[in-house]
Amino acid sequence: MRVLGIETSCDETGVALYDTQAGLLADTLYSQIAMHAEYGGVVPELASRDHTRKLLPLIQETLASAGLGRDDIDGIAYTAGPGLVGALMVGAATAHGMARALNIPVLGVHHMEGHLLAPMLEEEPPAFPFIALLVSGGHTQLVEVQGLGQYRLLGESVDDAAGEAFDKAAKMLELDYPGGPAVARLAELGDPTRFRFPRPMTDRPGLDFSFSGLKTHTLITANTLRETGELDDQGRADIARAFEDAVVDTLVIKCRRALDQTGLKRLVVAGGVSANVRLRKRLEEETAKRGARAFYPRSRFCTDNGAMIAYVGAQRLLAGERDDSAMKAVPRWPLAELMPPAA
Repeated sequence: MRVLGIETSCDETGVALYDTQAGLLADTLYSQIAMHAEYGGVVPELASRDHTRKLLPLIQETLASAGLGRDDIDGIAYTAGPGLVGALMVGAATAHGMARALNIPVLGVHHMEGHLLAPMLEEEPPAFPFIALLVSGGHTQLVEVQGLGQYRLLGESVDDAAGEAFDKAAKMLELDYPGGPAVARLAELGDPTRFRFPRPMTDRPGLDFSFSGLKTHTLITANTLRETGELDDQGRADIARAFEDAVVDTLVIKCRRALDQTGLKRLVVAGGVSANVRLRKRLEEETAKRGARAFYPRSRFCTDNGAMIAYVGAQRLLAGERDDSAMKAVPRWPLAELMPPAA
């Protein structure tokens, strides 16, 4: 079964073609980062308009890369949520229109389920069950995964997601958007011994996260250095390093607890922040200590992409799931609401 995947949840337009026998055939991605950088963050109306402008050309490009035509598609999957409602509607409308014209099934899938299963696109995918750390601009969650649609939420952020905290820290340090990569680059130049920031909610039991206090601590430190004239390039780098170390340590501690509590030996790390080099290094060390193993998607599949949507859609379409005639766009959609495919 060949499934076209469409991702338009936020600021990246992703399209991919996945074959359940041959694997990923082609994927293309257009990022709106340059457009939104002028405003220091995503502008929803501009995002929607850009998806409208780019989506159909990307579909044509993806099919051409695979050497196939529209009649070779057996099904279409699109991101139905969570995300920006206008951006979601662009993908939903395009997917439903194409599916009706081609008389093939169409299915709206969960964006975070796509991230969670993105490592399945790799040569050595993880086997079920496993623990998943979903860490992105909008979500920080620990999930126990027993199978497709069999998810138990173990912990999540009670305020800012880790990726969102990175973006806000970047603004405090007067760095360009997107904040995560900018903070990570600057942190490489920082002195790891100058500051030690708090590791939120690690001094109590549980698997929930909180990054708002860390964000406040970062702001206070930056303002203090600004008042004393010490917020120079090195001062910013030292703050970036202390902030990154605090986020990484917090995530690692919670992952360690989740593995210990469940007894599982596989850890999947997905979402935009999973590309962070320091986080990957620390998790590799921690899983090795426990005789466990960490799995990641390749770098280009850490951020939003059509391949992960095509993969999830293919698994669920094969099981007989499909939309009715109504398009689906759900800006807020808890992962825990998902169910396994009907037997």
